[in-house]
Amino acid sequence: MKVDVFNMKGEKVKTVELPAEIFEVEVNVDLMHQAYLQQIANARLGTHSTKTRSEVSGGGRKPWKQKGTGRARQGSTRAPNWAHGGKIHTPHPHKYTQHMPLKMRRAALRAALSAKAAEAGLVIVDEFNLTEPKTRLMAQSLKALVGESTALVLAAEKDAAYEMVARSTNNLPDAKLLMANYLNIRDLLNYDKLVMPLKALDVLKAQLV
Repeated sequence: MKVDVFNMKGEKVKTVELPAEIFEVEVNVDLMHQAYLQQIANARLGTHSTKTRSEVSGGGRKPWKQKGTGRARQGSTRAPNWAHGGKIHTPHPHKYTQHMPLKMRRAALRAALSAKAAEAGLVIVDEFNLTEPKTRLMAQSLKALVGESTALVLAAEKDAAYEMVARSTNNLPDAKLLMANYLNIRDLLNYDKLVMPLKALDVLKAQLV
């Protein structure tokens, strides 16, 4: 698959051949869905907690004697049926971690990249060459490249250009900067366009081929 390469002004400068083993594989929607669910599940902290009757304070003695009061027998004021009593069948800390083999995760990422390329959601730039770290400049460049679409911007390495782009992208609500070797299914599916320099292609080849 051949795609156009643009500069930061949105002008076509050349074309490049994308590796078919990454951008032209069969789009497996079920695998992509499984990888997406695995990622958002692993992002959950699982720190929600409620107290059982053995953890709440008070209730050390029997509130009234067993017989003779005309009231129902009670053993503790911390029972679940009492106000401020312990809770039952409520959330407690636990892990939501799901495991998925590395080969399957990489296959899902290749499928997502292929789907993005097939939908013209892939934008290749020759290089990031902002003159200064200004949000206005990055916004102008992204508008020329992707229009009004949201954009996931990839960087190949943390060099001077990366720092410039990072500082220029931080305040943009519809764009996110990510290192190419940290590309993941969640970010890829959450943004309309994938903007990446030619150097990032080499990173993806080394990681996914």
